[in-house]
Amino acid sequence: MHLSYVMTQERGATDKLLSALAERLEADGLRLAGIVQTNTECYDSELCDMDVRVLPAGETIRISQSLGPESRGCRLNPEALERAVGQVSAGLAEDPAPQVLLVNKFGKHEADGRGMRPVIGEALARGLVVVSGVNRMNVEAFKAFSEGLAQEAEPDVEALAKWVHSAVAEAAEAG
Repeated sequence: MHLSYVMTQERGATDKLLSALAERLEADGLRLAGIVQTNTECYDSELCDMDVRVLPAGETIRISQSLGPESRGCRLNPEALERAVGQVSAGLAEDPAPQVLLVNKFGKHEADGRGMRPVIGEALARGLVVVSGVNRMNVEAFKAFSEGLAQEAEPDVEALAKWVHSAVAEAAEAG
């Protein structure tokens, strides 16, 4: 099993890191599946709009929703996330099969057993290399999900790309 997770300190840094990793791996010729996130600052709010791009060249889906200026709840639009999840899941069965699954974040939805969690499991069962962003609030849930087998990766594009290439080579030898 080749499962790695990455955490960063500053807001939005994991999203930028995984987006850059996707670009790098695509340029290297690896076949990708998954989602990477981009955040757009809103002109009238401290919050941002959250969009995910379905890899390799799929749709961009807005996964945030406006709940009003006084709202304190989670802005994730679960229906939009599940639409992205469905597209990623379908992509796992494409021919040629992807080699790598990138997941923007193992968040609350995944900690609760929803979102990208089943896709991660399916990808691992298919022998894909998986890299996921994880936030501090959900790292223990991620470790429990991965049964302690996931490796924490250095939050650096070059280091991540090197790990992915090595893991893809090992998976190919085993496969």
